[in-house]
Amino acid sequence: MALDDRDRRLLRLFTAVVLGRWSAVVELRRRAPPGEPDRTWREALLQAHVFAGFPRAVEAYGVLASAGGLGELEPDERLGEPERHARGRELFERIYGAHAERIRRVLEHGHPDFAAWIEGHAYGRVLSRPGLSPAKRELLAVAALAALGQDRQLASHARGSVRCGADGADVRAVIDAIRDLIEPERAARADEVLEHFAR
Repeated sequence: MALDDRDRRLLRLFTAVVLGRWSAVVELRRRAPPGEPDRTWREALLQAHVFAGFPRAVEAYGVLASAGGLGELEPDERLGEPERHARGRELFERIYGAHAERIRRVLEHGHPDFAAWIEGHAYGRVLSRPGLSPAKRELLAVAALAALGQDRQLASHARGSVRCGADGADVRAVIDAIRDLIEPERAARADEVLEHFAR
């Protein structure tokens, strides 16, 4: 899997939304080539609240609506499904591998309901949706976590990207795609983390 221009635009869109860089979001929408925005854009926006919170996602929808919208939903795109704990558990274990049970315990130690929300909502309802492959969703997670300076989670999702089918070089290339959107110190630190964990 090699990052193409479409992937880079999606990474940039997602990072700009996570950081609230609304002028960059508008510019990406204005420069979108024919065929975009498409389902991948809409899936990335649905995923944004997992990393940036509902207020940022709500704002992103408003900004994009005023800049031309996100295109028409495909017939099978509206799932309206409940949380899927079994599906979430499967994806969680795929991403975290041998560390999944330890990470689950850490989340449960914080609060058991929070751990259930992570697995049932974030992984079972959002991150396992059709429309974007697990590898591409993990690359979006890498972009968000690098932009937010969350190095420990960045390391976990870098490994998860590879476990889900991304190439280590593609994981490291995420930072190059978003470098101008994030703080230089965070980009440098992300480069270090990914050099070590994206293999």
